[in-house]
Amino acid sequence: MKVLVIGGGAREHALCRSLAHDPDVTAVHCAPGNAGIAEIAELHPVDVLDGAAVAALAAELDVQLVVVGPEAPLVAGVAEAVRQRGIAAFGPSALAAQLEGSKAFAKDVMEAAGVPTARSRVCSTAEEVDAALDTFGAPYVVKDDGLAAGKGVVVTGDRAEARNHALACDRVVIEEFLDGPEVSLFAVTDGETVVPLQPAQDFKRALDGDRGPNTGGMGAYSPLPWAEPGLVDEVRHKVLQPTVDELRRRGMPFSGLLYAGLAITSRGVRVIEFNARFGDPETQVVLARLRTPLARLLHAAATGELAQLPPLSWSEQAAVTVVIASHNYPGTPRTGDPINGLEEAGDTAEEAYVLHAGTKRDADGRTVSAGGRVLSVTATGADLAAARAGAYRAVSRIRLDGSHHRSDIAARAAADS
Repeated sequence: MKVLVIGGGAREHALCRSLAHDPDVTAVHCAPGNAGIAEIAELHPVDVLDGAAVAALAAELDVQLVVVGPEAPLVAGVAEAVRQRGIAAFGPSALAAQLEGSKAFAKDVMEAAGVPTARSRVCSTAEEVDAALDTFGAPYVVKDDGLAAGKGVVVTGDRAEARNHALACDRVVIEEFLDGPEVSLFAVTDGETVVPLQPAQDFKRALDGDRGPNTGGMGAYSPLPWAEPGLVDEVRHKVLQPTVDELRRRGMPFSGLLYAGLAITSRGVRVIEFNARFGDPETQVVLARLRTPLARLLHAAATGELAQLPPLSWSEQAAVTVVIASHNYPGTPRTGDPINGLEEAGDTAEEAYVLHAGTKRDADGRTVSAGGRVLSVTATGADLAAARAGAYRAVSRIRLDGSHHRSDIAARAAADS
């Protein structure tokens, strides 16, 4: 099977890496890719938001599966454009991708499906914003209704900050704060059958101790030793399957990757948000533990054959990912800085490797930073402590001027397990 992955971040690098190790895969292509992906896949220039261009590239390459990684192409309808060319595509239609593209739409689906989530209000005016902030109180949770590259959510005790963020958006969802630890759970679905993956936890704040501004994610780990054994089955029954069934009932079946961001509150599981694609950096640790061939799983979802697959196989090992971010991320990140130590980082005694996100080759052939989150360093080990040690040992070998990373990824879970 030949596969084309659309995107160029760490998530796509993780997907390409898993596909490259899949015995069913004969060739991996990626568009547009990055400096790290270029080492394991053939790269192609393409406008990822142009469905016709992506479909034409897939046909030219004669691939049997296209995996659309980022959210923006999904919302733009790229997956359905590929399907219209008769090529299997892993990713929902533009209509179904509204589950991520519009927070208000997602809330409406959850209400209709009886999915537990935070009480909320959709606001378009200053008066509606003020009323919602008064109703729910601090900590204030304000979400841009549309896509915002992981930076559209503000959680703060400062009412002025919450109000300013709300008024800077065309439309927002303001909701009650959900207490308790957060969990990320992916599920692969063909629009009827739902196959959950293993849960992970990510770290959204930029600084240690969950301080600083929200980011796209600064690290993740899996498994979750503190999670109840029945959590995955509960979420499948109460959240994932009802959501998939409701979208099918509306005539917009969801085929692809359904991501549920969850809070394990004192009142039970609640959905924080849905995404319509693999999340970053959780993808890195989940795929590090998946033993079932990835292409077979994604192709079955894309062709409506998930029910015929045997249960997924998972490694007993733990996985930890640490994100290295560029200077001033998540503000206006500095780019163009040389990255050194990549070979040494991936040559440790532990099972550690480096996944590229915001990187490119400069005119001299050097790997340089090209975005906010630059690298994801991932390691596996017998337990979280071992995986964590391997990841941070690899991080210590990478040199990127002005970069920063959190030093506490999975620290509490490793200490308690």
